Amino acid sequence: MPSVSLSDLFSFDSFAHATMFMVLCFLMIVGLTKQFTYPKLQHYAIRSSLLISSMFGILIEIVQFTFVPGRSAEIMDIVSNTIGCLIGIVLFKWVYVW
Repeated sequence: MPSVSLSDLFSFDSFAHATMFMVLCFLMIVGLTKQFTYPKLQHYAIRSSLLISSMFGILIEIVQFTFVPGRSAEIMDIVSNTIGCLIGIVLFKWVYVW
């Protein structure tokens, strides 16, 4: 079991992961709410973008671990990605709802 410390959450790498996934999730919500082809996706835009973005972050770590020599999957990257998605949701609600 790899050691995980709270200080890893406040590193530049974690900040970069969170920022990128915040932008991804925010733009995905905006895109899903403005499309009219799939009404269910429009109605569940926040839930769908959280699920898709989080699964994408996990998939990136799995692919990185499996197919890229010398690279490893880190649990803190997955945590940072998910935190970034949640911040993107809060940002969306702050800009468009509140």
